[in-house]
Amino acid sequence: MSSDLATKSWSEKLPTKVTGLVHGLAIASLVSQVGIIVTGGAVRLTNSGLGCSHWPNCVPGSMTPVPAMGIHGIIEFGNRTLTFVLLAIAVAFLISVWSMRRTHASLFKLGLVLLLGIPGQAVIGGITVWTGLNPWVVSLHFLLSGTLVILATILVNRTRTELKAQEHQPTTKTIRQVATAAWIFSIISVILGTIVTGTGPHAGDATTPRHMFDPLLVTRMHTAPVYLLILATIVLLVLAYKAGENARLRASLWWLVVVILIQAAIGYTQHFTGLPIALVLLHMLGASLLLVSSTDVWDRANLLPEYQRVDS
Repeated sequence: MSSDLATKSWSEKLPTKVTGLVHGLAIASLVSQVGIIVTGGAVRLTNSGLGCSHWPNCVPGSMTPVPAMGIHGIIEFGNRTLTFVLLAIAVAFLISVWSMRRTHASLFKLGLVLLLGIPGQAVIGGITVWTGLNPWVVSLHFLLSGTLVILATILVNRTRTELKAQEHQPTTKTIRQVATAAWIFSIISVILGTIVTGTGPHAGDATTPRHMFDPLLVTRMHTAPVYLLILATIVLLVLAYKAGENARLRASLWWLVVVILIQAAIGYTQHFTGLPIALVLLHMLGASLLLVSSTDVWDRANLLPEYQRVDS
């Protein structure tokens, strides 16, 4: 009986509506998911991909790196350690919305999927080590992280909408369709970007195999959906200003424009300057932000009234 009372007392202290803490944890989830992509890129770009030669141990008989692994072991182990930070944030978010799991089911489900995706990241990371950094597996690892970035972006949007009690801003069917197309183009460009990466020189280790594709051909394939994304974004801007009813969508669109321009500038510069490490790392950050901004636009365009204040 005392245990039941303690459990009830604990649950009663949890939020029953979205608070600043809940929204802050959603933001922390997004930032950490982007962060682990960037740190994972740093592992590859510093040739530290096999700095820990085993998984789940770093080396046989030790969870932590040994002096013989040098700086590469420290870098790789540091990236692995960030997984626990992601787990802690995901668990904290689920706890914060536990009392809202029925009234705010979409938030709870998104948080649960994010939590379940983190062990998936770790397992695929282990497979990349077991396969000697096979570029297809490395791509899968990045794409799972990108998927979690997308989900975390939606989570941030939904908690912000709830926290600020924002009213539904209408969009047209055409805007929703074009926003969905732009979102798909951004995802395709990121997927093809992983093939370009797997063909390029930054493998993560000197012994790592690479794709045997023509680098120029796969680069052109990668840029094709980017041009379609640019076209869709221009169309969206015209439609959004013509409709004139959704200021938040227009703001999101301008953020997408900024990300596209910066990402394109970095991409072309790195291509014509021999893929310097710093620019490649910035391009990976840009890919993450492209997923964030295009998802934000898609979610703004498709946000329906049932995602608004369900307790009102």
